[in-house]
Amino acid sequence: MEITRLQFYGGDLMILQERQESVLVLLVRLVDRLPVPPRPAIPSRRGRRNVYSDRLFLKALVILILRRLRSAYELLSVLEQPTSEMQTLRSLLFESGRFPCRRTFERRLSVLPRTLPAQIGCLGRFLVGLLHPWQEHGRAAACDSTALQAKGGVWHKKDREAGVVPHSSIDTEAGWTKSGWHGWVYGWKLHLAVVVANVWIPLAALLTPANTDDGEVAPELLRELPAEVRYVLGDHLYNRDELRKLCEERGRELVASRYGKYPHADGGKEIRRVFHKLRSVANENFNEQFKGIFDGHEKVPTKGLKKTQLWALGAIFVYQLALWYRFENQLDLRAGLKPFLKAA
Repeated sequence: MEITRLQFYGGDLMILQERQESVLVLLVRLVDRLPVPPRPAIPSRRGRRNVYSDRLFLKALVILILRRLRSAYELLSVLEQPTSEMQTLRSLLFESGRFPCRRTFERRLSVLPRTLPAQIGCLGRFLVGLLHPWQEHGRAAACDSTALQAKGGVWHKKDREAGVVPHSSIDTEAGWTKSGWHGWVYGWKLHLAVVVANVWIPLAALLTPANTDDGEVAPELLRELPAEVRYVLGDHLYNRDELRKLCEERGRELVASRYGKYPHADGGKEIRRVFHKLRSVANENFNEQFKGIFDGHEKVPTKGLKKTQLWALGAIFVYQLALWYRFENQLDLRAGLKPFLKAA
């Protein structure tokens, strides 16, 4: 309880108020309840074992994303501020009475992008079991990618081929892609699988340079989908025999656009048109909401593949946490999500 003292002519009036925790603190607390994906079998290596769990650095990631911090130094500087919120957040980053140093934060956050896709997939499956999005809809997932602009300048093809970097602001790890909406974009691709339903739940996510073929990374997205998925909706880049076989092995039907000029003359074109509309609505609506919340229409705030993966995949992870929190508190899962996270 928090005591507020009000002064007036007859003396002091003391009012007891219950102090409510901020949205940021509440989302960080959710990480302690997080389902964790099974660890892959990795041969033991020499060196010191990790002292702190991955959960601690997922908590730190939530703070970095929502407070728009870009380094471990900025994180620790903010946590040192003498406010009740920062004191609470700092206490949540202790394990066994110990608090990581700056170098530990830097080292562990730099390798977090390796495990974030599996964590996003695990939380996506958990949310499907919790929210039951397909009670009134077919069990479909929509797969696509969206372009993100690289920080700094662009690296033109003639300079890249010559090995010349004309300006230090250019992110040389990014790549070019041509978007149907925005034309040529120098930057990154955020590959996503999203629930086709009234609520847009991200089920799987990857970030690559923009010149990466969607079909090449599609198997990694498909492996993270919940077992309940029966239809996988994709564009023509998903129309590959190996992806179709992968879906069939898991009892799923791949519905992908066909190559060639329109209009197609085969008998399945009308059914594909319906599925294409469903995929477009799910992907485009989620992309617009996600970019609106995390300023994805602007250039990304990070430079380099690993740091951009940490930011983009971390934002997807925070979006999933927000859905979880709002469901438990009986709040709308679509309307109001942007101001909710902006105010965190």
